[in-house]
Amino acid sequence: MEYYNYLKSLHLIFVITWFAGLFYIVRLFVYQIEASEKPSPEKEILQEQFKIMSYRLWYIITWPSAVLATLFALSLLHINPAFVEMPWMQVKLGFVVFLIAYHFKCHAIFKELQHDKVKYSSNFMRIWNEGATIILFAVVFLVILKDAVNWIYGVIGIFLFSILIMLGFKFYKRIREKK
Repeated sequence: MEYYNYLKSLHLIFVITWFAGLFYIVRLFVYQIEASEKPSPEKEILQEQFKIMSYRLWYIITWPSAVLATLFALSLLHINPAFVEMPWMQVKLGFVVFLIAYHFKCHAIFKELQHDKVKYSSNFMRIWNEGATIILFAVVFLVILKDAVNWIYGVIGIFLFSILIMLGFKFYKRIREKK
């Protein structure tokens, strides 16, 4: 138990850098997709630069952060296995499963874009970027509020937050289209 707070701190640091990587990689996907629609030689120059930036972000920051955050989390659960039995932790771990699935889908998109395969629009990627935001909000509220969370209000809150994000996206899209 003497190392518990150190492990918890390291876990939190790597969760933060993992999310930072996920937020930024999807923004790079947006830029890379938009670059694919530019005329030559601008298209090739931008795509090459975004590939380099994405590669470095993904393999130097995001993947290592995901692995280290997971290892420190498993260490914390090993030290205090009673946490797994707590309802809030079970829900949190469910969101972590969604986060890992989101990460792997981002990895698949990353690989496609590294090979110049564009399957999604930049608008889709802007919406996709909000997936990590929703997971982050859910996990932070679960961790901070724990058993004080009224599950019904929590689910309604996440649903309403998702709607607000989508409305914000549509509003921002209209502003961008006017420029």
